[in-house]
Amino acid sequence: MLPRMIALALTVFILLPSGAHLLELPGKIGLDRDAYFTVQQIYAGWALFSIPIAAALVANSALALTEWRRDPGAARAALCSVGLILLSLIVFFIWVLPANQATANWTRIPDNWETLRRQWEYGHLASAIIVFGALLATACAAMHRPQAQLKS
Repeated sequence: MLPRMIALALTVFILLPSGAHLLELPGKIGLDRDAYFTVQQIYAGWALFSIPIAAALVANSALALTEWRRDPGAARAALCSVGLILLSLIVFFIWVLPANQATANWTRIPDNWETLRRQWEYGHLASAIIVFGALLATACAAMHRPQAQLKS
């Protein structure tokens, strides 16, 4: 039970920053340049979210390993969560990180800043959707009961 709860808690935790980006998008996408660059400064230090992301990957992987023989359905759901979390990282490295680098974490204004803003915002939108899917998969793993238990 404990591995399931840890995996679920960590996966919920990593949805928080993704969800924040998702909810902020409508209010930020139309800001003028100076306002947008000012608002972006609130994300200083958010790189620390890499720690719970790594922990969620480890916890879901451990859950898959511990459940593989006893509850293959839970193991498959946990592996699905691992895959989705990895996919969210791929989105980050393809779209979000390059925008951060091109703008020196939104402290330098390049000519194509509007394109970079769209790339950054919609990359986070995609990541939020993917991480929500990971949360659903982890929840399925946490709530899954082996067939033998269902019959009793």
